[in-house]
Amino acid sequence: MKKPIQALCLLSVLGLSGCSIVPQWMDPTTWFADEEELKIKQLKPIDAQFVPTTLWQQDVGGGVGGHFSRLKPAVAYDKVFAADRHGEVIAFDQVSGKQLWQRDFARFSDDGWFSGIARLWRSGEAARIAGGMAASYEKVYFGTENGDVIALDINTGETLWQAKVKGEVLAKPAVADGLVIVNTGAGIMFALDAESGEQQWLYESEVPPLSLRGISAPTASAGGAMVGTASGKLAVVIMENGQIAWEQAITAPTGATELDRLVDIDIEPLILGGVIYVVSFDGTLAAVELRSGRVIWKRDYRSYRRITMDANNLYVVDADSVVYGLDRRNGVELWSQNSLRGRLLTAAEPVGDYLVAGDKYGFLHWFNQSDGKLVARLDVGGDDEDEGIFAAPVVDGKVLYTLTRDGQLRAVQTP
Repeated sequence: MKKPIQALCLLSVLGLSGCSIVPQWMDPTTWFADEEELKIKQLKPIDAQFVPTTLWQQDVGGGVGGHFSRLKPAVAYDKVFAADRHGEVIAFDQVSGKQLWQRDFARFSDDGWFSGIARLWRSGEAARIAGGMAASYEKVYFGTENGDVIALDINTGETLWQAKVKGEVLAKPAVADGLVIVNTGAGIMFALDAESGEQQWLYESEVPPLSLRGISAPTASAGGAMVGTASGKLAVVIMENGQIAWEQAITAPTGATELDRLVDIDIEPLILGGVIYVVSFDGTLAAVELRSGRVIWKRDYRSYRRITMDANNLYVVDADSVVYGLDRRNGVELWSQNSLRGRLLTAAEPVGDYLVAGDKYGFLHWFNQSDGKLVARLDVGGDDEDEGIFAAPVVDGKVLYTLTRDGQLRAVQTP
């Protein structure tokens, strides 16, 4: 199991800082800010090429607050499924934003006859929903930090099954071939039957004494489940039987201290055309052949954000919030955009001819895919870290769905 120090480690590595666009003398958060913080706070003007449109907005409980989280919505079956950390799970109509059903998975102690009355003013113990949601087979699946994996009916929200796994579920599940693949903080990836929740197999990897708080979300494709590990490896497991096809070391620990030796691959592997793309926290971006595990090329980029792709381009947001466009065939850098350095950008998701990423102050930023130029911006969080965007938007066509730390879900259209 990962140690409590991991959360502190992540905060120190990511270098959190404050920001505001109001005049500095009016903003109390700037009174004690150092020069570097003030520099990050100041957004440079851009030559906006279009104005994004908010289609609808809804509340999703209390959000995730200040907790580390990769909780994000799922879009499928003409619905948007979203949750907060405490336990609310809500389905919305994708077009109108109308709420279709709602469930509350917060835990309440059994106080006998008084329990029903007490629930009227108590919020209960948090279910600690984390990692994200996946929708398939007419079900929506999600996990919790308590090691629960839950499947709900997409039309009613009824609980169809609930399973227990070892370790925290901090990443969204992958669903394919009748299986729900769940990775946990204990270094164990489980395959559960999508209809019943029964365990089919597991794959266990080494977890170093110190690692980042997050874990790699699994990817399921071509009959294999792919996952990155805390020890810097990429593994492919055969979906049918749980046998390991291969493991490939993408990077290796170096340095004198455990902090120096962090090599986590905390991202969801990206696959296209028989090639898997991954990036490690210590600075290795690699293209790996799916069939054999052979490394095709490596480049030096340090990230814990998901790699994205459109056509022949890869898009990487590094640990300093610099955005890069690269040729996926050889890893050659095409452009970089460093004007948002330090703002804890999410992954950059393709939407039309653009990329969109959120930041910790609640702004969405649009970039040209061709050259990385900033072309649009939208404030959805009031320039407040409590309303920051902590996970990459979910894109469907030209509409994106983004969730803020305080639980504001927005549907935003790119022209």
